[in-house]
Amino acid sequence: MRADIHPAYSDVKVTCSCGVVYKTRSTKSEDFTVDVCQECHPFYTGKQKILDTGGRIDRFNKRFGGRSISN
Repeated sequence: MRADIHPAYSDVKVTCSCGVVYKTRSTKSEDFTVDVCQECHPFYTGKQKILDTGGRIDRFNKRFGGRSISN
């Protein structure tokens, strides 16, 4: 493996908009902020909601709701 071709990999501090701070390693070499993290993202917190755009779920249930699967 050739020497001096890889970027520097140093410790950085990542700060989320919710206030949580993580320490990790990165080639960016400076502290940075992120908008969401595992503490505040709806998918990880279980607060995710299904958005029904234009009544698609109701329209689907109206068309196919009464059908049953038979072999």
